[in-house]
Amino acid sequence: MVKRLYAITAFFLLLISCKNDQEKNLNETPKNEDLVGIVNPFIGTGGHGHTFPGASRPFGMVQVSPDNGTSGWDWCSGYHYSDSLVAGFSHLHLSGTGIGDLADLLFMPVNKEIDLTTTVKERKDIPYLSKYAHDNETAKPGYYQLFLEDFDINVELTSSLRTGYHHYTFGEGEEQSVIIDLGFAINWDKPTATSIKIEDENTITGYRHSTGWAKNQKVFFVAKFSKPIVSSNLYAEAKLAEASEVEGTKTSAQLFFDKEDKNLQVAVALSSVSLENAKENLDDDANFDFEEIRAESKQVWNKALSDIVVETPVDSLKEIFYTALYHTKLSPVTFSDKNGEFRLQNDSISSADGTTYSTLSLWDTFRAENPLLTLTEPDKVPDIINSMLAYYDESGALPVWTLYGNETNTMTGYHSVPVIVEAYFKGIKGFDAEKAYEALKTTMMQDQRSLKELKEYGYVPYNLGNESVTKTLEYAYNDWCVAQMANALGKDDDYKYFSNRAESFKKLFDPETGFMRGKSSDGKWHLPFDPKYSQHRVNTDYTEGNAWQHSWFVLHDPEALIALHGGAEPFTEKLEQLFTESSEITGEHTSADISGLIGQYAHGNEPSHHIAYLFNKAGKPWRTQYYVHEILETQYSTQPDGLSGNEDAGQMSAWYVLSSMGLYPFNPASATYEIGTPIFEKSTIRLQDGGTFVIKAENVSPKNFYIQSAKLNGEEFNTTTISHEQILAGGTLEFVMGREPNKNWGVAKNNKQD
Repeated sequence: MVKRLYAITAFFLLLISCKNDQEKNLNETPKNEDLVGIVNPFIGTGGHGHTFPGASRPFGMVQVSPDNGTSGWDWCSGYHYSDSLVAGFSHLHLSGTGIGDLADLLFMPVNKEIDLTTTVKERKDIPYLSKYAHDNETAKPGYYQLFLEDFDINVELTSSLRTGYHHYTFGEGEEQSVIIDLGFAINWDKPTATSIKIEDENTITGYRHSTGWAKNQKVFFVAKFSKPIVSSNLYAEAKLAEASEVEGTKTSAQLFFDKEDKNLQVAVALSSVSLENAKENLDDDANFDFEEIRAESKQVWNKALSDIVVETPVDSLKEIFYTALYHTKLSPVTFSDKNGEFRLQNDSISSADGTTYSTLSLWDTFRAENPLLTLTEPDKVPDIINSMLAYYDESGALPVWTLYGNETNTMTGYHSVPVIVEAYFKGIKGFDAEKAYEALKTTMMQDQRSLKELKEYGYVPYNLGNESVTKTLEYAYNDWCVAQMANALGKDDDYKYFSNRAESFKKLFDPETGFMRGKSSDGKWHLPFDPKYSQHRVNTDYTEGNAWQHSWFVLHDPEALIALHGGAEPFTEKLEQLFTESSEITGEHTSADISGLIGQYAHGNEPSHHIAYLFNKAGKPWRTQYYVHEILETQYSTQPDGLSGNEDAGQMSAWYVLSSMGLYPFNPASATYEIGTPIFEKSTIRLQDGGTFVIKAENVSPKNFYIQSAKLNGEEFNTTTISHEQILAGGTLEFVMGREPNKNWGVAKNNKQD
C-alpha cells in the first residue's frame, strides 16, 4: 500500500490556530470546519474494503447507494471502485462485510422504454445497465451523485433516518422513466416473494421477501414521486401484466412521467414489519425539497463528526481520520420503525421503547467499534444492548451476527458478551443488568456451537469441531467476561466456574513451537503442523487465519500468555518474529481475508488488531509505539484501496480512530485502554456531559513517534494503561514525543489488568 504523503497545508495551520476547543460550543461543529467536506467515502470502495459510497444518516435505516450489478466478493456492498457499470440504486447496503446481501428495492432512471421480459443470466443481460465515469461521480456523507452516460441522466441521492431521496435530472425533452426491479439480487440474496402496486398517480407500494445470508428477510416499501405517473408497465416473472398490481417471485415495473420539467424526485421509505409502517416511516409531507434534505443531512453529519476534533497540519491525516470516523457511524443500523416495531426472524413482531438496531457484526466490532461508541455515542449503547436482549428473548441465545433481524451464526465465539460486560463496567445505564447476566450465562452454558465439547474437554478438540483453536481462545475470553460480571453481581459460584473455564487457552499452548495448536479429544496435537497454513473455514483449526495470527488472542490474561512463553524476553522475541517472518501463506483455498500483511501480522483481518499492544504488557511499550506507527502509516491511505481489508461494519476504521489518538481498548470489558502513539498534535474527545478529554502530543511528526514523557492533568503519567473512568472525568493527557525510544517510560508500574 502506498504510504501517505505528509504534505503540510497552510489552510489547516490556520484552522489549528483557532481558539481553544474548550471555548467552543460543544453542541456545534467546530468553527471554520466543514468536516463533511473532509470525508472521502470512496476510501474503502477499492481493494478489499467493501464499503459503499452512497447516502445514509448516522446509523440510518436506509443506505441509498449504487449497485454495479455483479456478485463478486469485492462487491459485497454492491459497489466496487474498479467498476464502470451501474445497474441502479437500491436502499439497503452493508458496509465492509465479507459476505454480501441486501441491495433491496432497486430503482433505475432511464430515458426510453426497456424490455423487462429479458432473461438475465449475467450482468451483461441487464437491459437497463449504464456506463459511468468517476470524473462525474461525487460522494460525501449524506450525498451521492452519478451521471448515467447511456441515458443522459444525472442522479443525486440523499436520505433522512428512514427515508431515501432520489433526484433525477433528465436531458431536455427526453423520455422520463424509472425502472423498479424487485427481482434484482446480488451475491447470496434470492427473492422469494415480491409485489408492486400503483396506489395512486404519485405512489407505488410493495414488498420484497428474500433469503440469503439473512434467511428470512422481509422488506415493505412505499415510494412517492414528485409528479404523476402517466403510464406504466408492470411485470411478474418477466411477463407483462395488464394490471396495476403484480405479485410473484420476481416483479418489476417501468413508470413513465411527463417531460415538461426535466427534474423528477422520489422519496422511498421501508419497514421490516408492514406496508402501514413503511407509510408511517415516510417523512411527513415529503415535499421533495431535495436541497433542503441534503443540507439537513450535511448538518447532521457535521455534528456527528464533531464528536472528536483532531488538529494536524497534514491534510491527508485529517481525510483518513474523519473518513474513518464517518465509517464508524454507519453501523449498526436503525431497524425499528417510527412506532418502535420490528420483525424477528421467526416472523413475530416486537416493539421497543428505544431504537432497535441490526447489522451487529460482533466478531469484528467488539474489539474497537463498540468501545469507540461508548465514547462517541454512549446514548446509543443501551439500545444496542437491549436490541441484543430482544434477539436473545426470541432465540434463547445472545446474537453472534445479526442481519436484518436474522441470526446468521457467522464467525466464532459469542462477542455480544464482551459488549454487554464492557458497558456494565463503564457505568452505562439503560438496560437490565440482571437480565443481561442471565442472557450471558444462558448463552455460554448451551451445547451448540462447540460449547458442549468445551464443557466436556475443557477445550474444543479439533476432531470434534472445526476452527477449534479459535473457538477455544474466544470462548475463554467470553467466559472471563461472564466471570467478571458474576463477581460484580455477587454470584460467587458462577464467578469460580467461568474463571476456571477462562483458562482453557492454556491447554492448547505448545511450548515446543510457541503456538496455540489444535488438540484432539484424546490429547494429541494436530499433525502435520505448519504455522503459516490457512484453509478457509473447512478442516482448519483457525478462523480466517493461521497459527501466527491466532496464537496471541488472550485478551483477559496476557501475563499468563507471557508466562507460557517463558517470560517477557522469549515472548517479545516471538512477537518480533511475527512482524518480520515471511508473509507467505500456505494452504489450499487460502482466505482472502488474510491481507494487510506485515510479516505474518495481518491487519486486514480482526484477529491481529490487538497484537501490537502486547509489547506494552511485556514491558516494552516503545515496540508497541513502533509497530502501531508502522500500521497507521502503511495500512491506511486516502485512496479507494485505503483500507487493507474489509471495513467490517466500522471495526477497521475504529482501530484507526482510537489508535491515531494514542488509545486502544486491548481488553474492552476491562474498561481500560492501552497507550500507543498519537499522530495528532491535539485530539479532543467531546464527552456526553459537556466536558472534554484532550490528548496533546508535543513535537509529534512522522519521525517523532516515540513517547518521551507524559502528564495527566499536570501530574506525571508513567503507565501504558488509562481507564475509561479517567477519560470520562475529563482533562488533558500530554505527551512529549521524540525520535528515539525512551525505554524508561511506561515500565515503572505493573500494567496488569484487574
